[in-house]
Amino acid sequence: MHDTNACANCLRAIDASDQHFCPGCGQPTPAHRIDWHFIGHELEHSVLHMDRGILYTLRQLMLRPGELIRDYLEGRRANLVKPLLLLMILSAAIVFLSGMLGVGTMAAQFDGTPVSQDEAFRRADAWMTAHFALVTILLLPLEALAFKLVFRGTRGLNYPEWLVIIAFLTAQTMVLWILALLLQHWIPQLPQWAVLLSMAYGVFSLVQFLRGDSRWKTVLRSLGSYLVFILMNQALVWIVLTIYLLARRH
Repeated sequence: MHDTNACANCLRAIDASDQHFCPGCGQPTPAHRIDWHFIGHELEHSVLHMDRGILYTLRQLMLRPGELIRDYLEGRRANLVKPLLLLMILSAAIVFLSGMLGVGTMAAQFDGTPVSQDEAFRRADAWMTAHFALVTILLLPLEALAFKLVFRGTRGLNYPEWLVIIAFLTAQTMVLWILALLLQHWIPQLPQWAVLLSMAYGVFSLVQFLRGDSRWKTVLRSLGSYLVFILMNQALVWIVLTIYLLARRH
């Protein structure tokens, strides 16, 4: 199926039998046919390998998150999964577990029934809880903005870099949420505690990331950032629901 004498991507001739990557485009050479051996190899080396891939990234994220974030921002990314891809994988895991465990199946819906403002907020809160992964990802830019504002001037970090930092911290939150979903049958209140634990983990991660800066200043700024984000989030929900209720009246 594949020509073993040329790169399958750019057709450049393979220079030697021990060549593993095309010097022109970086494509692995020769390109192997997709079969069970290929799938097993990809699973082992791209996903399950402990020196790189998803499990390695998750292990580093939970054990030495500040070091992982610093490595990624400073360009040492070869063994790490990109934060957006990591979020997509963890989100899929949450959706799968939620469906399998029946979590969120009774979420409040916005139908045509007239509701008060308090009831609308209650339904919005229920909907956001039931769609935790989606809401978390959608609010990531807002959370990054809150941290950027509170940590302004720190290490010269720009907004895109804060997006990366918050993406990794959000991945931490999703890991804890997955554990909470798995254990909530025995500990019903665990999902609520998981959110608080994720904030504490985020503070720990930023203290480790900003090693050399004042720890107390980092802790206070981190807590302040979470407070600003919560207020911004509540304001956004209030604005959206107010517009929705006003539109319903007309």
